[in-house]
Amino acid sequence: MVRIRGTIGDWPVDLTVELDETEWAQLGGTLKTAAPASVAVASTPVSQDDAVWEMTKALLRKAGHMTGPQLLAQLEALTGSTGAGKRLLVRLRHSPQVQVASGADSPVYSWVE
Repeated sequence: MVRIRGTIGDWPVDLTVELDETEWAQLGGTLKTAAPASVAVASTPVSQDDAVWEMTKALLRKAGHMTGPQLLAQLEALTGSTGAGKRLLVRLRHSPQVQVASGADSPVYSWVE
């Protein structure tokens, strides 16, 4: 199960996606055939923690860089929890794909590859 919470403009979004193992396998097979050869797609079901972690990395990758408070607000919306958002910030801080620099008022998280 993956839960996505946040907003689109002023509209609140609360989406829960539940798939059984067979449906995850079908989705994985569909992604394999649709994905370019250079993209690796997992053929096993993804845990909720892994899915949220991938969404977290995609969020920062797309933005390029964000301040700590901006990123925390996005992660709270994604997870529905301040504690979970803070844990993801810590995980990002230790990721080799993320650089954290001191900003004027707060840390700035930047995606690097």
